[in-house]
Amino acid sequence: MKRRMTTIVTLLLLVAVTFSSGYLVGSQQTAPVVAQDTSDRDELFQPFWEAWDLLHDYYVDPLEDEDLLEGAITGMMSAPGDPHTDYMPPDRFTQAREGLSGEYEGIGATVRKDEETGALIIVRPLPDSPAEAAGLMPGDEVVTVDGQNITDMDQTLIISMVKGPAGTEVVLGIRREGEEELIEITVTRARIDLPSLDYEILENDIAYVTLYNFGAESDEDLANALEEIDIEARAGLILDLRGNTGGYLDTSLEIISMFIEQGTIFIERGANNTEDKVQAYGNPIAPNIPMVLLVDGFSASASELVAGALQDHERATVIGETTFGKGSVQSWRQLSNGGGIRITIARWFTPLGRSVEPDGLDPDIEVIYDAPADEPYDRANDNQLQAAIEYLEELVPEGPQAQQTVPLLDVPSFS
Repeated sequence: MKRRMTTIVTLLLLVAVTFSSGYLVGSQQTAPVVAQDTSDRDELFQPFWEAWDLLHDYYVDPLEDEDLLEGAITGMMSAPGDPHTDYMPPDRFTQAREGLSGEYEGIGATVRKDEETGALIIVRPLPDSPAEAAGLMPGDEVVTVDGQNITDMDQTLIISMVKGPAGTEVVLGIRREGEEELIEITVTRARIDLPSLDYEILENDIAYVTLYNFGAESDEDLANALEEIDIEARAGLILDLRGNTGGYLDTSLEIISMFIEQGTIFIERGANNTEDKVQAYGNPIAPNIPMVLLVDGFSASASELVAGALQDHERATVIGETTFGKGSVQSWRQLSNGGGIRITIARWFTPLGRSVEPDGLDPDIEVIYDAPADEPYDRANDNQLQAAIEYLEELVPEGPQAQQTVPLLDVPSFS
């Protein structure tokens, strides 16, 4: 039994981990913001305008005011030293919003940028995507695009190089483990039918759900899938969050509440030491089903939030590898020039007060993925999935109703 729930998406790349590590565990604000005048702003910005005028008066080459302005904003946003607080010029901000709404044409792969080497690492080719068809594999490092080395390039430029109309080709230079020389792979761009999730029933009546992202409709898709497979009547559930680099905060909280009846599921600490303990929504769909979460080093942000909550409540057993390590909430604001800024507005913690940043979340049972990187994916060789199946099979005699609802946790406060 297998179904796929989809939203139609045109996809370049989900530039996930580098770009807020999973879109935006936080709120997206796109209405233009009007700056408020204050009496001391002129005095504060006097050195800025002095530098502006001197640069225009004496610089050897012609200058574009728009470039100077974007450079100034970029510098200001980098001042806090937070990689998740930054400025996005109009083209990148448009791409970012398209990534959240599903408006891409491209190769169909989630990636992250390696800050040390500058390469783009393939996290996962999407199912039935051009990237998968061309033979791209998890862990592949993209170092050239159409013959140009991209390791020193800005992320926006890399995206523009890979992005293109459906039916056109892009040649990626790949560094692959075990290969001495770069491999050139030609990918034909396409419009991608991106699944929100896949689900099916495995042996021994175990439900297996792969959640690809925490999009705006992922919680509704998951609820429908659980209802479709009559989840509480099953022997167990495996929720696969490997490679899921995050998404909407509200979606992740809705999903947590599907499995937890009551108690704190998320702690948010904002400016001025404010703290908010979010409680389960009280409408669980599957509060008793024996459950395993699969995670890896690419499970980030919203994935870590879900894993941390279910782990703290002892509601699910987490199997796999240590997660990415992003525990902050971002707000997006559009500027009058069409660009936008991302601002870290809060840090989040698990119900027991644990922070996942920067070290990630450790699984309950560590299983290092050991399938050969140069072979196509085969479930039989997926030792992490097999470990989850074996774990749940040991619980099958007890039945899905044997697990009791977890009581409220005693959650610490922050001062």
